[in-house]
Amino acid sequence: MERDRVSMSQKELARHQLLGLVEAGRITLKEASERMGLSYRQAKRWKKRYLEAGAAGLVHGHRGRASPRGLPQDLRARILELSDTVYGKFNDTHFTEKLKEVEGIEVSRETVRRLRRSEGIKPKRNRKAKKHHRRRPRKAQEGLMVLWDGSPHHWLGPERPPCCLMAAVDDATSRLLWGLFIEYEGSHGYFLLLQEITRRYGLPSSIYQDRHGALVRNDNHWTLAEQLAGRQEPTQVGQALEDLGIEAIPALTPQAKGRVERLFGVLQDRLLAEMDLWDIQDIPQANRFLQEVFIEDYNRRFAVPPQNIESAWRPVPRGLDLDRVIAFRYQATVGNDNAVRLGGLTIDIPEGPRRRGYAKAKVDVHQLPTGSWRIYYHDRLIAEHPATQLQEPIRAQKRNKTGVRGAKTDTGVYLHAALELKDEKILFSSWSAKPVRSKTLCQGRTP
Repeated sequence: MERDRVSMSQKELARHQLLGLVEAGRITLKEASERMGLSYRQAKRWKKRYLEAGAAGLVHGHRGRASPRGLPQDLRARILELSDTVYGKFNDTHFTEKLKEVEGIEVSRETVRRLRRSEGIKPKRNRKAKKHHRRRPRKAQEGLMVLWDGSPHHWLGPERPPCCLMAAVDDATSRLLWGLFIEYEGSHGYFLLLQEITRRYGLPSSIYQDRHGALVRNDNHWTLAEQLAGRQEPTQVGQALEDLGIEAIPALTPQAKGRVERLFGVLQDRLLAEMDLWDIQDIPQANRFLQEVFIEDYNRRFAVPPQNIESAWRPVPRGLDLDRVIAFRYQATVGNDNAVRLGGLTIDIPEGPRRRGYAKAKVDVHQLPTGSWRIYYHDRLIAEHPATQLQEPIRAQKRNKTGVRGAKTDTGVYLHAALELKDEKILFSSWSAKPVRSKTLCQGRTP
């Protein structure tokens, strides 16, 4: 006849052995109580249970019973159904939040995690041991440092072309200041970010950034003017930051700007799932959702208070034309017909109240992030032109054998703009509007 089996824990098994020794008269009950860590009265009760029911009397009475605090079967099935259908792309924490806020089901994150793992649903991301990096303390005040970056990704789904999410975060609070989707990471996206940050908050003291070609000069070419000045000319974005009095701090490693890197990790997790839930399929829809809905929800969940509540944001100086500062800037010479020609674009300069003509004059040509054009002469606006397609600035070098055609020396030239003209591209230098033709260009980053 098969004997009954009793499942016991190590603690219960130790009590069974000690009470067996007491029953056999090998030790006293007082000695057993001390070894079990119980009082003598408690030991007497356990001995009574042992004598009445044997080993089964030492097992907890609730073993094998369903917990009264456990999830009802219908609720369990409902959570798993939502996990498999509507919220299949949400991580455990994000899914728990949606259960409470949207579905009216309030359960803990650990309950959701255990339930999903028990059904074989793997975590969304595998956690790996991180390398050791020294932590950089947060800035004490909001506005002392802003971190910004771009993240190319399949934000609209794997079946659609990738685009870039540009975002800026405050170092002191981890507040997501602004974000926008754009076709690629470049000067235009950083200009749009800078415009919105200054409009909403003011001017930060510094910006921490990577060494992207739109932000930092990565080439080793120095013009004669730069050699005499002892510094390279900044990029278009770098020049705008200088004019606004914002210190640009380049990071040497991704870990150095870890807060904005972690921001993109969260956005690739949560934002992708949210946009898939709302079936967002193009960049305008994605921007509306991000800017009108998601940013406020993100900051409510993840922003932290600063150590010093006094803000360090600087107000924009009165009278400063931000549209003129945050723009692509080129220098050109006015033709004899009072027109500025930039490749296929011609901008006519009307007769002014102070000067009838501007032939041979050196002027500053600015293209705003909206695409519209302005021409300045001695800090005075003298002409405007409707918007045209924006082009990313170009940096290239003249070489002896390959590179810019017609180069007489191997001295590099810093080139700012590129426009399409038939099957070739036209380059415009920072000091002349005369085009230099080149078949091989590097857009964005210098090779």
